[in-house]
Amino acid sequence: MNYNKKSVTDIDVRGKKVLLRCDFNVPMAKDGSGVITDDKRIRAALPTIQYLLDNGAAVIACSHMGKPAATFESYKKKQLEKGKDEASITEEKWQKSLKELTLAPVAARLSELLGKEVQLAADVAGADAQAKAAALQPGQIMLLENTRFEKGETKNDPKLAKAMADMAEIYVSDAFGAVHRAHASTAGVAEYLPAVSGFLIQKELDFIGGALASPKRPLVAILGGSKVSSKIGVINNLLEIADTIIIGGGMAYTFSAAQGGKIGNSLFEADWQEYALEMLKKAEAKGVKLLLPVDTVCGDKFAPDANVLTVDAGQIPDGWEGLDIGPKTVELYCNAYEEFLQTKKLPQSREDVEQLSAAFLERKRVEREKAQEKEIMKLQAVIETGEKEEVIQAALNVIRKNCPEMLKENMCFMEFIQVLPVRQDPILNMHHQ
Repeated sequence: MNYNKKSVTDIDVRGKKVLLRCDFNVPMAKDGSGVITDDKRIRAALPTIQYLLDNGAAVIACSHMGKPAATFESYKKKQLEKGKDEASITEEKWQKSLKELTLAPVAARLSELLGKEVQLAADVAGADAQAKAAALQPGQIMLLENTRFEKGETKNDPKLAKAMADMAEIYVSDAFGAVHRAHASTAGVAEYLPAVSGFLIQKELDFIGGALASPKRPLVAILGGSKVSSKIGVINNLLEIADTIIIGGGMAYTFSAAQGGKIGNSLFEADWQEYALEMLKKAEAKGVKLLLPVDTVCGDKFAPDANVLTVDAGQIPDGWEGLDIGPKTVELYCNAYEEFLQTKKLPQSREDVEQLSAAFLERKRVEREKAQEKEIMKLQAVIETGEKEEVIQAALNVIRKNCPEMLKENMCFMEFIQVLPVRQDPILNMHHQ
């Protein structure tokens, strides 16, 4: 798989409207107060947002939050499945459920972190979103309402994707937690706009690409999350290259149930039990250690004031739910990691140290050359487009900072410099001498 994807630094965003897909699915206080209990995902998006704003883009951010019922009919169906009395299911309660998942608190927190106003649209691709997007100026940012308020979002409705894309000129994908889903705001809009990754996605691609393309042995993979279903491809691929796979999070209870364990009210995907057993057999056949929790901390409810107890895996009482791995599992997983550390070869001699140092320096040299080449290509692109002189000067500043020694070697740049007036600039004057 090719992990070398274009990022925001590979395109010119100045003066462009950019649709930025973020992952603002942050945890909220259970009391309906609208208080964000952990803003880590908002902070993770800041580098990409700040880069776009600093480089003159008008940013139209979007995200989902939770799993709202986009229509009253779907809300009613969900409530009936939960055993609710039909007479108690009202549109008023449905509207209240939507208000609990508005992105208004996210817009407010993002405004605080950026130190500037973040306009919140009243809809996703309706009249208010379109009007605010049309009026948005370079250096400004707005946030669309929860994308899952639109029933076409999770179905990757091309009409919704087109409506969202029509508000922008470039699409930037930076929602690592949602990028695997083929939804209108993730996959759909990329069919209508030039698409690149943000810094958060690029960081993950760089790491995953290196880890999977040429893994260092032993390779230990740690997987969490609530669903086995969303990890199908990941687990299958890891079984081909990993030495040990550690399973945690809510997905562990589907594995436990598949093996005949009691899981109470824990997170559970009944339709994926057979797949879980298949993965266990495949791991055994390939000699891969697939470690599952041996005990679990469970509670009588998912709340800070819950009563808790620790039980062996597969022994969760009825009415209780698994909350986290237990102390025995912590020890098991820590021992697996210690074993991993002990098997890593440490330098044993002066020759080993010299080889490691030489490899490190070579890697840094290659990285530096790639960075320099990228900066020169940016400069040439600006020159060839004949942009205004101040834009060219901005490009020169980038080159001066990153790789001034290469300016002497670039003939295209030298020829261009001859037509510029002489300034009190050491690099420019160097070329006029």
